[in-house]
Amino acid sequence: MKEFLFHPATLGAGCVLLTVLLVLALYHLLRVKGEYSRYRRMLSDKMEIDAAAVSKQKSELEALRKDNENLRVKVQALSSQPEQKLARELEIFARAEKKMTVAAPGFASPWEQAKQAAWQELSEEESGRSAHRTLFQRFFGGASPGQPRALPANAEAAKESPPS
Repeated sequence: MKEFLFHPATLGAGCVLLTVLLVLALYHLLRVKGEYSRYRRMLSDKMEIDAAAVSKQKSELEALRKDNENLRVKVQALSSQPEQKLARELEIFARAEKKMTVAAPGFASPWEQAKQAAWQELSEEESGRSAHRTLFQRFFGGASPGQPRALPANAEAAKESPPS
């Protein structure tokens, strides 16, 4: 058997087989290395894309937070103005009126009739069929149509101040 293993033909066949196996192993090793480097590049690209997306989202979130804060400050400032307070109170009254029409059975019919009459009066005033009788002028300033206006103390002051 010793002669068979060390025979030149057997050694030659073994070397060829070893070379073929070595070439196959190197081929697979290079293929796996190439795949590994491709996966690393793909992962790196994906991480860069994700990092850019997260950065963009953070900047958008920060911008939205600033806008939200600015709008909150503006709403606070606008709601402190007297006109806005009145508009807010009017909205509160309108919502309360809606709830009362549903909740109180005797309230709805007379209330709706009174609203219809007031609406009709305002329509007539706006179309010029009747004189303005603004109820809110008494509360918000200005003279109401039935009240006398204060006159200036002297005639010169009367000429300088235009009638309102």
